[in-house]
Amino acid sequence: MKIYTKTGDKGTTALFTGKRVPKHHIRIESYGTIDELNAVLGLVRDQEIDTHSKDILSQIQHKLFTVGAILATEPNKENRLKIPRISDSDITFLENEMDQMNAELPEMTHFILPGGHTTVSYCHIARTTCRRAERTISYLHEEDPVPEKLLSYINRLSDYLFVLARKLSKDLHAEEVKWIPEKLKE
Repeated sequence: MKIYTKTGDKGTTALFTGKRVPKHHIRIESYGTIDELNAVLGLVRDQEIDTHSKDILSQIQHKLFTVGAILATEPNKENRLKIPRISDSDITFLENEMDQMNAELPEMTHFILPGGHTTVSYCHIARTTCRRAERTISYLHEEDPVPEKLLSYINRLSDYLFVLARKLSKDLHAEEVKWIPEKLKE
């Protein structure tokens, strides 16, 4: 199988159903951003982090392929997908992971500036990519509804990535720099 098809040379691409749409279509932007997020998660997973976090990130990457497939399919054709959908248990899974990490972290009293260690920064890039995916999917949802559990999963995933960044800061003995706004001069 060749990787190139030449079918996109005129600025269109096919959805899972075969329908062709412009490459700038919001549906393409949505699953393209999920693909980008998946690549950044691979970068985080490739860092020197604990095995449990690597395993969780791997599970999330697999789940993101499901998200991408759902987004690449027109809503009225979803029955063509022979894969599990995003479920309440997927969302609860992320919540439970966050609760476990938060139990070991100091209380957060301020916003935190991204950084402190390259691995932590990669995790924040993943978080902000996830937020962009969420915004794009939300925009798509207004035009062409997507499953609400999918929206919830992506929202919870960005929260998970924030907590993971904090956990990695702790694990790597990186300083969490608090954002403290400057006072206005009178």
